[in-house]
Amino acid sequence: MPKPRSAQVSLEATPYYHCTSRCVRRAFLCGFNVDTNKDYEYRRQWLEDKLLDTADIFAIDICAYAIMSNHYHAVLHINKAQAEAWSFDEVIH
Repeated sequence: MPKPRSAQVSLEATPYYHCTSRCVRRAFLCGFNVDTNKDYEYRRQWLEDKLLDTADIFAIDICAYAIMSNHYHAVLHINKAQAEAWSFDEVIH
């Protein structure tokens, strides 16, 4: 049974998290797929740009990341002090 997010993330335990995401059905995220003869390498830069842009929007620091052909890893730090410093207006905009 899945755990609720409140049980998965505990800032009291650690503000650092290793997150992964993998493609299903042996699909390619990046790189060249020899089975379909399609090149998905352009997605690597797109994913990197989105990851870095997202870090600016949320109170998260990216400590490290790696983007592979069918999955990626990100080591993230939740910046609690930054989030607490935001005003109500900053949060809703």
